[in-house]
Amino acid sequence: MSEKPPIVPKSLLLPFVLITSLFALWGFANDITNPMVAAFKRVLELNNVQASWVQLAFYGGYFTMALPAAFFIKKYSYKTGVLLGLGLYAFGALLFYPAASWESYGFFLASLYILTFGLAFLETTANPYILSMGPEQTATQRLNLAQAFNPMGALAGLFVAKQFILNSLQSNETDADGMIIYSTLEESAKAVIRTNDLMVIRNPYVMLGLVVLGILILIALVKMPENKDNKGRIDFWPTMRRLFSKRNFVEGTLAQMFYVGAQIMVWTYIYQYAEALGIDNASAVNFGYAALIVFLLGRWVCTVLLRYISSSKLLSVFALMAMLFTLGAIFLPDMLGLYSLVAISFAMSLMFPTIYGIALEGLGEDSKFAAAFLVMAIVGGAIMPTLQGMILDLGGSGYSDIKILGVSEVNFSFILPFMCFLMVWFFAVRVNSISKT
Repeated sequence: MSEKPPIVPKSLLLPFVLITSLFALWGFANDITNPMVAAFKRVLELNNVQASWVQLAFYGGYFTMALPAAFFIKKYSYKTGVLLGLGLYAFGALLFYPAASWESYGFFLASLYILTFGLAFLETTANPYILSMGPEQTATQRLNLAQAFNPMGALAGLFVAKQFILNSLQSNETDADGMIIYSTLEESAKAVIRTNDLMVIRNPYVMLGLVVLGILILIALVKMPENKDNKGRIDFWPTMRRLFSKRNFVEGTLAQMFYVGAQIMVWTYIYQYAEALGIDNASAVNFGYAALIVFLLGRWVCTVLLRYISSSKLLSVFALMAMLFTLGAIFLPDMLGLYSLVAISFAMSLMFPTIYGIALEGLGEDSKFAAAFLVMAIVGGAIMPTLQGMILDLGGSGYSDIKILGVSEVNFSFILPFMCFLMVWFFAVRVNSISKT
C-alpha cells in the first residue's frame, strides 16, 4: 500500500506559511466591510440599493483587476504580484482619510474599489501558488487548508467592526423606547453626528493600510521562490482557446460566481435580518461571529473529510445542506430563521476552495489565467447583494414593509442565495457523475 503524499512538502513549508498569511489579510478586509453596508445606510440615510453599492465597489474591484493581475504575474513573478497587491491594498485603505474629510460616499466607494484592486492581485497570485506547492493529488486539500486561515482574518475584521466602529457610531443611539433617534434630528445635529461617524469608520481602515505597508516591507525583505516563466511570454489567445474547451473550468467559473454571490448576500444581510427581529447592528455582529466560527469549523472538518471523500461528492452534499438551511432562513419564524441563516456558513465552508480546485485541475501553466477568471467570478459578490437590496426596497426602505409568500421581504430575499446554491449543486453533481465513469 503506497503512502499518501503530504499536503505540504517540508521544503515548501515556509513559503506556504507566508502565502497562507495573505488569506487572513484579505479575510479581514472582507469582513470589516460587510457591516459597513448597514453603517453607511444609517449614517448617510441611504436606501438598501444605495447601501449595497459598498459591495458593488468592493467586489467590482476584483472583476476589474483580476485579468490584468494574471498578465502581470505571468510576465513577472508571484512575489512581485504579491508586493503590488499589498501596495494597492494599502493605498485604497489610506484613501479613507480624505474620503472622511470630504464626507463623500462616492470617495469611500472609490477607496474600496482601489483597495480591492490589491486584493485581486493577492487572490490571483496566492490561490494558484498554494495549489502548486506540492503534488497535484493533494492540491484541493492544500487550498482548503490555506483557506481555513481566511475566516481567522475575517473574525478579526468583525471584531474591529464591532468594537471600534459599530459600538462607536452616534447615529445608532436610541431613545428610552429603543427607537433610533438619528432620523428625527435637525439637519445641523445630523451634520455633527455624520462628521463624527465617518471619522469612526475611517480610522480602522487607515490603521489597516499602515499594517499592510508593514507586511509589504517584510515580504520584500524575505527570499521567496520565484515561480517565474522562463521567458515571460504571454500566449493569451491560445491559452483562452485551451481554457474554454475545458468544461470543468467553464462551469466551475460560473459556479464560483454564484457561490460568492450567495456568500456575500448571507454575510451582508444577516445584519438586516437581525434588525428586522429587533436586534441592533452592534449586537447583530455576534451572529456574524457565530457564522464565521461555524464556517471556520467547517473548513477544518472538510480538510479531513477530503482525504476520504471525493471533492465533487462532498461539494454536492454541502450544496444540498446550504439549500436546506437557506429555506430555513426564509420560512422558519423569528430566531429559528436567524439560527438557520448562521448555519448556512457551515455548508458554505467547503465551496470556494473546492470549486476552485476542481476548475483548475489539470490546467498546468494555463492555471495562471484560469485563476484570474475564477477571481473575476467574485463579481457575483458585487451583483447579487444589489439584487437582494432591490427586493428589500420593494415595500420601502425597511425590512418588513410587505409580505411575500407569507414572509417579510427580508426573509424572502434569501431566495437569491437559495438559487445560487442550486447552481453549485448542479455543478457538483455533474462533475461527480463524470468522475464515476
